This record gives sequence, structure tokens and C-alpha cells, in this order.
Amino acid sequence: MKFGRSRTLVGSVAVALPLALAVGAAPQAFAAASPSPSGSASAGTSTSPSASASTSASPSASTSTSASPSASASAKAGTFGTGCNVLPTSGNGSTADSATEKTGDAIADTKELSQLNTLLKKANLTKTLNDAKQVTVFAPTNAAFKKLSQTELDNLMNNADQLKKVLQYHVVEKNITRSNLAKGSFTTLEGAKLTTAGSGSTFKVNNVAKITCGDIKTKNGQIDLVDTVLMPPS
Repeated sequence: MKFGRSRTLVGSVAVALPLALAVGAAPQAFAAASPSPSGSASAGTSTSPSASASTSASPSASTSTSASPSASASAKAGTFGTGCNVLPTSGNGSTADSATEKTGDAIADTKELSQLNTLLKKANLTKTLNDAKQVTVFAPTNAAFKKLSQTELDNLMNNADQLKKVLQYHVVEKNITRSNLAKGSFTTLEGAKLTTAGSGSTFKVNNVAKITCGDIKTKNGQIDLVDTVLMPPS
């Protein structure tokens, strides 16, 4: 009985040993089946090329992002006012594009002045602005026209003489820079005077219309965006 029990123990050890060897060999077989792309035997090193590729892509992305602020600053250089951000940084309506055009054409290409452009064409004043030697337009934005009631807007649209009078009141036949706005008084194309006041980058016309973006240069003058439609004295 003792001899038989010893044979049983030996047999169990003999079976267990190959199984243990097989289990111990498995990790080595897995490592051998997964060679590193860099030629290294280490499985951890195999992820390095993809990680470094991802990292190398980052600088180009950050470079393109950093270009935007400088382009924006360059395109709007020289202007002032919190409303200048409505202008595109390039193409039609940008300050760089307006500087290459006569004043009437620059207004026509500015999206924020589409309502003014429509009325200027209706009053046959676009050519007047283009032909002027020097001109400053206090240009009501689309938002400014929205402050008018529908009745007021209809009256302008349907009364050619009144429309022309109101639009001409926004035009001064001289180049008015920011330095002239602090305590300004100017005779308009309509014939009546308007005044400007303020300091820094905050100015108002007739104490009612805020200049939201000033000193937008054109080939024969400049455009100052205003947030209110000006009405000439009656």
C-alpha cells in the first residue's frame, strides 16, 4: 500500500510539471508573436511611434490657430470701437478691402450696411459718394435701421425728397479722423450741422448715435458705423 501511494504522487507531479511549463512559456510566445515596429523586443515600446506621430501633429495645429488673431488684428488695424468685431477679417466688407474701394462701393460690400446701401441706391447717392474728393459717412448699420418703426421706414422709402435729405445728413465732405471727434461740429451734405463728442474710443454723434466702429478707410475718405439713424433738424 505504501509503494502504490508513492507511485500515485510521482505520477501527479509528472502531470503537473508539463502544465506548469506550458503556462510559463505562454507569455514568451505572446511576446514573440507581437514584434515591436521599431524592432525592439519590448511590447511597451511598440506604442511609441503612434504616440510620437500624434504629438508631432500638434505643433502644426497650434500654428494655424495662432495665425488667426494676428490676421484679425492686421485686417482691422487703425479702427476703433467695440462694434468692429462684426466686420470680416478678409474679403468683402473687411477694412482691408474697403481701403481699396471708393466709399459708395465699400458700403455696398459691407454686409452690416446692406439696408443703407439699398437706400443710397434708391436715392441715387452711391455715385455721389464715389465721386467725392474727400468724404466721411456716419453710416447707420442694419441694427440702427431696425430701431425705426415700420411707419418711419415706409415714410423714408416712399418719400424720395425726405430720403435723400436724411441720407445726405449722414455725409460730411471732408476726412474726419478720431482726433477731430472730441468736440466736432461739421456741415453735412444736406446743409445742416451735426456735432460729435467723446474721448478715447467712445464717441457720439449729436449725442444720440454711438460710433460703434470708426476710421474704416476708403480710397476717398472713411466710414464710421453708427447705431442710430440721424435725423436732420426740421
